[in-house]
Amino acid sequence: MTVLEDRIEMADADAMGLDEWFERLERMPVPEGFRVEIVGGNVFMTPQRDTHWQIIFEIAHALRGRFGKEFKVLSDVRIDFPGHLNGFCPDVALLKGSAKKDDKGRWRHEDVEFVAEVISQGTAHNDYGPKKLAYAEAEVPLYVIADPYQGRCYVYTDPKDGDYENRTPVDFGTDIDLTGTVVDLVLKTEEFPRD
Repeated sequence: MTVLEDRIEMADADAMGLDEWFERLERMPVPEGFRVEIVGGNVFMTPQRDTHWQIIFEIAHALRGRFGKEFKVLSDVRIDFPGHLNGFCPDVALLKGSAKKDDKGRWRHEDVEFVAEVISQGTAHNDYGPKKLAYAEAEVPLYVIADPYQGRCYVYTDPKDGDYENRTPVDFGTDIDLTGTVVDLVLKTEEFPRD
């Protein structure tokens, strides 16, 4: 294939839907331990790091302890969100207990009650920018960013008009009081590692 053909193929790629994008990505030799998602029509592949996984595990464990198995706690599972070609794989997502897959066998963003993203250096701008806005547009009531580079979490609540009304920073080592939110728990961060 020539460079010109590559450019033509990429120009037409914008017209492809998320399903076709993901089908093509599944056929690619993505290295073990990498996560692939599409944000605003751009493909991002990020390696899972120890720090990243430890924080994900702590959050998912807290949710599972709070809700048990009747609620669905997911990690790195594709959920399509509002906006242009947004096929996200949230680090942690909590779905309503009544959540059911759609006719294509995928979870619906309307059933997402909580999302947590753990920052990776190469894709931090997505978590703080377009993904945050898409989660707000989808009216996800609670969004938490854990940033191991800053040693801080950011708690976003009250989605309104495509953004979150409230942002609360909480340093690692300090409990995050999420009582009164959809998760109604205190998230302990003393075990969150830093990068």
